[in-house]
Amino acid sequence: MPDASTTTPTPDLDALADLHTDATSVLTGWAPTSPAAAAARDRTLRLLAAGPVAMSRSHRAGHVTASALVLDATGERMLLCLHGKFRKWVQLGGHCEAGDRTLAGAALREATEESGIDGLVVDPTPIDVDIHPVTCQGGSLHYDVRFAAFAPAGAAERVSDESEALGWFPPDRLPEPLAHATVQLVAPALAALARRTGDQM
Repeated sequence: MPDASTTTPTPDLDALADLHTDATSVLTGWAPTSPAAAAARDRTLRLLAAGPVAMSRSHRAGHVTASALVLDATGERMLLCLHGKFRKWVQLGGHCEAGDRTLAGAALREATEESGIDGLVVDPTPIDVDIHPVTCQGGSLHYDVRFAAFAPAGAAERVSDESEALGWFPPDRLPEPLAHATVQLVAPALAALARRTGDQM
């Protein structure tokens, strides 16, 4: 009998159809935050042309993931996790699941699971797209769509099984070693917070 830890179940493509539609719509209408993000967005749209399978980790050519940089209510601190596998500080996030209907929802689910914080709010407009190699499926690419999320006042984090540690850091003093491309989320995340607080005034 195959070892479940080394096999990947066949994806339910019907269950990923709504998520695929949302990802295509969101990225098609998105104004990229940098030239690098624009190039990554265009590559991700080409990946999405494969259909809903591009949302599944079983797609060896690469798959879309979702992550979120969590800010506190003031924007003076950002929550990062020390990832248990590659031992670097990174924003919260991971693979999309069949129950996810939107990319922003996937990012919110992952951030909530990994932070233990109830009441997070995600901005539905991406702040970045980044493509990087990963070891899942014996070697693949994550086409990571990144969002800003906002913690309620007084939020208390709780370390999950996927993290060695969680920590709040000022935007200008992020920890080392820092994961690839995490620092590029700071400016667009703070801009998203400014838009949010402006809208609430």
